[in-house]
Amino acid sequence: MSVLPGTSDPFDSAVALQAALHSGEITAVEATTTYLERISSREDLGAFITVTADSALEEARLADELFDAHRNDPSATPLPLILGMPTAHKDLTEVAGVPTTRGSAAFEPEIATADHPVVATLRRAGMISLGKTQVPEFGLTGYSENNIAPPARNPHDLARTPGGSSGGSAAAVAAGLLPVAPGSDGGGSIRIPSLACGLVGLKTGLGTIAGDIESGAADPFGGPKLSVHGPIARTAADAALLMDALAPGGHYREAVARAGDLTGITVARCEASPFDAVFDIKLSPDARLAYNTAASRLAALGHLVDEADYTYDPTYPEIFTNGWTSGLSLLEIEDSAVDHLMPLTRAFRERALGRSAEEHRANATLLNQFAAEVRELWGRSDVVLTPGLTMDAPLIGEFLSRTPDGDYQLQCEWAPYTSVVNVSGLPAIAVPILKTSAGLPMGVQLIGRRGSEAQLLALAAQLQSFS
Repeated sequence: MSVLPGTSDPFDSAVALQAALHSGEITAVEATTTYLERISSREDLGAFITVTADSALEEARLADELFDAHRNDPSATPLPLILGMPTAHKDLTEVAGVPTTRGSAAFEPEIATADHPVVATLRRAGMISLGKTQVPEFGLTGYSENNIAPPARNPHDLARTPGGSSGGSAAAVAAGLLPVAPGSDGGGSIRIPSLACGLVGLKTGLGTIAGDIESGAADPFGGPKLSVHGPIARTAADAALLMDALAPGGHYREAVARAGDLTGITVARCEASPFDAVFDIKLSPDARLAYNTAASRLAALGHLVDEADYTYDPTYPEIFTNGWTSGLSLLEIEDSAVDHLMPLTRAFRERALGRSAEEHRANATLLNQFAAEVRELWGRSDVVLTPGLTMDAPLIGEFLSRTPDGDYQLQCEWAPYTSVVNVSGLPAIAVPILKTSAGLPMGVQLIGRRGSEAQLLALAAQLQSFS
């Protein structure tokens, strides 16, 4: 296996790996085998729940046949964009023929009969799935610990969480077990683990990826649909490559390639959080340094950075929490299995069941009103800059050592800037800025207007150019 002349190791970058695959310098079987070996050697990370080596290698062999056929007849149909590129999917997402656990011991794993729409999109783009990654139960929490498998761990410090709910995927990408991975984000589940693991993580705007709204753009009670998909990657360029597969026609790689031309963007910086009304949100010195450093870099790049004094509706923490957990009231579960739920899931499900359908719909109306208000507020600037996480990633077990309410409070205090973006339906990107003296990543969040994913990726590329 050789390395392309003039490039670094192609396994250091999804973009470089794609070029090596398409040039024939590396075969899909070689790439798949390399990543499977890496996965096997890093079981200490707890990144994977299921590894599908046999099917992955078969898909790789078929990919190599397509590559060979195309080289013999270049006039044939163009090859899929990321043919032969290995990845993995969160164990909340259905992959045909593979068990889905949803991170819960309260249900038997189900063998999916069909791919989730986003999985199907990536399969058409030529991606090869190596398995399913660790998640919290039903993707509810910002850390990836459950009752069915060892916790996912942060590659920068194995004693700490990589975040959640895309924690297994982020840990795998950060450790080089995957070149890039799709994540899903219903309250920060792409951005939190990306920030904790030093990665670029793009939460797309609602509807940018067609598969996210195949069942509609509202939740079952009429509130904003919170969960969308997006890329988790080591660089903005890698994230753009995956975005061009997830949402064809968006010209994301082109935007990153031309990032140097981007200037004069109006940036509102603000560290106010909607959770300030109920929790004592404080930035650690490292989190503040990352926030200030990002603002200084954006200004140095020629963008117009101003302080914003946003004031959020103090009822947000309650209406978001009620909306975020309303779906638990629809969870059909045998009484004998309730005790197998995680403590937070069980407690918040009981509260959700205690509210009537009419109350859930009324709460959804309030969330829709808040979403419109925050879109108007943020829309006065091109981009909003917020801190990323407020402190270092907590230790494994720290959340679960608390009561459910204490667990939830720590999550909100650690990641108080993410969920409001899900309510708004707008895109946002997590960007690593620095490493602390302890070697832990610290980054920021950029929130954009509708349809600004390409611009956010370009800004992330600009910020990464300083490191």
